[in-house]
Parts: sequence; structure tokens; C-alpha cells
Amino acid sequence: MKNILKGILLIFFITISCTKDDNLGNDLNSDYPYKQQVGYSANDILSNKKFSDIYVEVMYVAGFRPSAETLTNFINFIALRTYKTNIVVEERLINVTLKSIYSTEDIRSIEDANRSVFSIENQLAISALFLNGKSSNETETTTILGTSYRNTSFVIFEETIQTASNNTFGPSKIILESSVILHEFGHLLGLVNNGTNMLENHEDSTNKAHCTNENCLMYYLLENGKNTDYWFKDEQIPQLDTYCINDLRSNGGK
Repeated sequence: MKNILKGILLIFFITISCTKDDNLGNDLNSDYPYKQQVGYSANDILSNKKFSDIYVEVMYVAGFRPSAETLTNFINFIALRTYKTNIVVEERLINVTLKSIYSTEDIRSIEDANRSVFSIENQLAISALFLNGKSSNETETTTILGTSYRNTSFVIFEETIQTASNNTFGPSKIILESSVILHEFGHLLGLVNNGTNMLENHEDSTNKAHCTNENCLMYYLLENGKNTDYWFKDEQIPQLDTYCINDLRSNGGK
């Protein structure tokens, strides 16, 4: 009964969704394609063969800036799992027409209109959007907190995160926000079996590109540990399991 209840709470509370973008192309500022499918740049992000540096352009709308602690956690994760020697994360307020619901096409358009940094020379650029509102892919039983939608791009629905973390049963904003960002970045790294090959089979057959290990950062559900002692134990960010780490190492990561 406890496991059934836990499963219901997990499904109802949070689902992290990741999508692919088939809109391929380059930008005039770069000869590196940034509109490829999620996972396309996994080796380029993990290794230092092509790019020694990484630049994350954090774009946010008014009122939905990510926490400084969260960005520090993000930088530490990049340093832990990649061979990038220089990691830069810079934030920028953007002025967009706000919506209550965003489609993936809306998100792509916002990035295309506002992104200013692209991969060039020895620097690989990542786009991170932080928006108000919700994803159009939400259902009555799922709440989407973030989506990786291109090979160097992901979006975080910051308003949804703030609402969830304010819930009595929710984790702190920093823990939830950090977990979602690291999860989405994990997809840019090709996890699971989506640009980075598996050494052993651990892909969830029902929820593709996610890990079968319920304790792994790449599990398809993230839940709050304040009402179950299962997720976010002691307010800790879930970690990658051994399978995922080994996969990353085999594709040029640490």
C-alpha cells in the first residue's frame, strides 16, 4: 500500500519531460549546429577534444531568475562530469511576451530571438531558458518542470518550480530547481541511450531516455522527500547512478 501511494504521489506531483527538435540548422555566428536533436552534442560537451570551454547563457524573464546556489550546483556538476577547463555561466534578463502556457515551438522561437552566444572556436555554448507559465505538454496527472529540446538547449518552467517548492509536501526551491536543471543537462549529455551509448542496458523501456534506477538523477520521476522518506532524502539532490556515470565516461566524460 505504501509503494502504491508513493507511486500515485510521484505521478501526480512531478514529471520531467524531454523532447527532441527536428528543426536542424546553424546560426551565422557559429559553424557549429545548435538545432540538432537532444544528445547530438554529448561527446562535445563531455570531452575537451573539440571544445575546452563551456559557456552557459542563462536567459530568464522578470520574476523567475534561478537561484545563485542552483547555478553553483550546475557549475559543480559540469566540472564533475566533463573535461571542460573553463566553465562560465552568465545570466541575462530577457523581455518577451509572456504566456501562461508555452508550446515547444514557442520556446524555440524565444531562444532564436534572444540567444546571443553560440559555439565558436574552443567554446561550446549552452542555452538555458527560465520561463513563467507552464508547458503545453502538461496533463491532469503530470507537471512538467523542464524540457531539453535541442542539442545545446533546455528550458526550465521556473514558475512551476516555485509553486511546487512552496507546496507543503514540496522540497526546497534550490533542491528542486537544481535537480531539474541537472536532469535536463543529463539529457544533453546523451542520457539515457540518447546520444551516449549504454555499456549495460538500464534504459526505462516505457519512459525512453530515462534510467530504470529509481534513485538515479535520470529516473523519469522526481518527487519531494518531505512527505515520504524516499525522494530528496535529507534535502539532497539525486545523483547519477553507476550505470549512467559509466556511460558518460565511455563517451568522453569523467
